[in-house]
Amino acid sequence: MKWLVVLSLLVSSVVSATESSDATWHRVVGLLQYLEGDYPAASASGDAAELAEQRGFADELVRALESDARYLPAARAIEAAIDGGKPAAEVSGLCRALAQQLIAEQHLVQSPKEPPSLQAGAALFQTACASCHGANGDGDSPIAAAMTPKPANFHDGERMSTLTPYKVFNTTTFGISGTTMPAFAGLSDPERWNLAFFIFTLRQPPCPKDSEPPPNVGLRALATLTDVELAQGHGEKAVACLRREMPKVDEKSSIGVAVAGVGRALELSKASRHDEARQAIVDAYLLGVEPIEPTLRARDGALVSELERAFTQARLTAQRGGDLQHDTQQLLEVLQKASTQRATGDFWSVFVTALLILLREGFEAAVVVGALLAVLKKMGATEQSRVVHFGWISALGFSAVAYVFGQRLLAGANREWLETVVSLFAVGMLLYAALWLNARANMSKFMGELREKMKGAISSGNLTGLFLISFTSVGRETLETALFLEGLAGDSPTAVAWGAGAGLVVLLGFMLMVRRVGYVLPMKTLFKASTVMLIATAVMLIGKGFHGLQELGILPLSPNGFFAIETLGIYADWVSLTPQLVLALGPIAWWWLRRPNRPAPVEARSKPTL
Repeated sequence: MKWLVVLSLLVSSVVSATESSDATWHRVVGLLQYLEGDYPAASASGDAAELAEQRGFADELVRALESDARYLPAARAIEAAIDGGKPAAEVSGLCRALAQQLIAEQHLVQSPKEPPSLQAGAALFQTACASCHGANGDGDSPIAAAMTPKPANFHDGERMSTLTPYKVFNTTTFGISGTTMPAFAGLSDPERWNLAFFIFTLRQPPCPKDSEPPPNVGLRALATLTDVELAQGHGEKAVACLRREMPKVDEKSSIGVAVAGVGRALELSKASRHDEARQAIVDAYLLGVEPIEPTLRARDGALVSELERAFTQARLTAQRGGDLQHDTQQLLEVLQKASTQRATGDFWSVFVTALLILLREGFEAAVVVGALLAVLKKMGATEQSRVVHFGWISALGFSAVAYVFGQRLLAGANREWLETVVSLFAVGMLLYAALWLNARANMSKFMGELREKMKGAISSGNLTGLFLISFTSVGRETLETALFLEGLAGDSPTAVAWGAGAGLVVLLGFMLMVRRVGYVLPMKTLFKASTVMLIATAVMLIGKGFHGLQELGILPLSPNGFFAIETLGIYADWVSLTPQLVLALGPIAWWWLRRPNRPAPVEARSKPTL
């Protein structure tokens, strides 16, 4: 037991040291932001006392960084600029640049983990701040007149134009040296965030009940932007609602589950339980994002890609044993955007999206089925063609069931497991078909018998194989398509029906074209072309299958930095790319080894010796 106590103390000390280090950097950033916002006013006034105060903050900045050679030169440059009375814009620019460098390099989190409570902030303001800043935050209180400098007036537009909730958070955390503004060390981080966000509501009018919902702005933006910057980005009318209505995440919703999972991963990471943190990230994605991915992707594919990148980065960091604080903050920002994503599509935008989804997801399935039908028609195996038709029609029926019950029966990890297993099974079936076709392409006697007898030579086992090839090739794509369309139907069910119908007509026409073109090709050429097509489809599906195993947490991540084409099953990761390369290069190597040897050159007869 003793070693457990020692280990727990060591872990606690490491976590405390990390938090202490973060607090130091937040304090430095707070000094820089204070100088950036207040030096211009002091410089413009020419007041000796205010300028002396600014020089004192610059000296404090240098002393805070004197042991760090990376940032000390920049701090001294700021001190010299203030001592030399340089223009306000120059000093503010130097402060802003150093603050941004510190935030980026030290991975500082500048916003709360969850939306603050304005009600709790209001109560805290009355007990901790109103005695100095006034009950309504206007800086008018019985003791304010005796204070130097005066308490801030949170109704003053000029004053508030330089403040952000993050800056107020730092101020309440560390106080302001040389003033009556104390550090509220007894408050927790969530309480200080509640207070910081509430202060920005004091001068804002109520958000009109009949107004449009506020823009989709994440917590990080709300915490680090001034009111002026919010107005520039979203309009003056939106600022009141953005400040008075915090983004809400329903804990029972899928996004709420993901947010909770990310928070748990961060806590596990702080305790150096990195493998558990990695699994928590995986679970957060599967249980929180995967169930609603079709809905999100149908409406905003870029947002889903952003989510996937953020989850991948967090999982990689946990996998490598790194600090998850920065990555989880990025994740929470994107999840916040997803939680406020709304359906905005009109009839025609939904129609076009549904049409493109059908074409995108159904293209490779149509190629496989069309090629199989072309081969069988060329062989005269009409009975086997019916088996292929039965396979893809059964897949459509299965997907129709998925459309009706998809969100309930095939949600989250269940859907991911099903898609992954079907992908890998389809790979095996496609390779089987490719080998079968290749063998027939090199058996002229067999092809002659087929032409003469006009019947297939596929055994009863091959009938099952044909069905499975057709079913799995179409089933995976139509399953995914059905769930995407189910999400899109929330905007306009009628448009989804018409768009999907139009896409299906185009795909059927394409399949008939493939079948017709294949029918007029020579038998050997058709078999070889079909073999290449089947192997190419198998390469694509094996990439998607291995990527699915990665998303399920079965296989690790191993990014390679290459490009990714997700539609073709190509991901920038060695775990999924390696089997694709093996599968793609295997037939080439096999052909190279079995190619006919060139005839050896005839040796010149030796001349008779004299």
